[in-house]
Amino acid sequence: MSHPPLSKLVKVVHSNTGDFSSKLISLVDREPGSLLTPIAGSVRTDSRAYTSVQISEDADIELNSDLVFANHSCSPSVIFDMENFEVRVVAHRALRSGEEVTFFYPSTEWEMQQPFECCCGSQKCLGLVRGAKFADDDVLRRWWLNGHVERLLAARRKGGMESSGVPSTGVESNGI
Repeated sequence: MSHPPLSKLVKVVHSNTGDFSSKLISLVDREPGSLLTPIAGSVRTDSRAYTSVQISEDADIELNSDLVFANHSCSPSVIFDMENFEVRVVAHRALRSGEEVTFFYPSTEWEMQQPFECCCGSQKCLGLVRGAKFADDDVLRRWWLNGHVERLLAARRKGGMESSGVPSTGVESNGI
């Protein structure tokens, strides 16, 4: 099946207000759960960077496309499905032309190279976004997560790791 080029689906809006203020805007309407675009042209990278996307427990890619401008939101419009290399509309609502294309960064990222304070304004906003490793399981259940993140969470639960990623000793810390 042939898919339209990314340039027919999204556009980048550059901003002069500072770093990390550009955004990706949808040029099309898509129904809930539908494919927006395959992820094509990506390249595996040996190092994690703020522009890379984690695709497994131990591998990352550089998108090498305008998809790199998809910002984080705690109320995302799409998911980055890294097992199928697809960008899909979230299951609970449609994506409309003119809407910003956003995804929930901890859905792909276990530990982010460049944490940041989220300003999405969502009622379920995480605040500081550092990666799934640093969020409680109960909090993460609010979002769709990639398989590698789910597996890392399962390993954390089985291995007694705290949400900080530090092995649990079973003894309460007094902060010293």
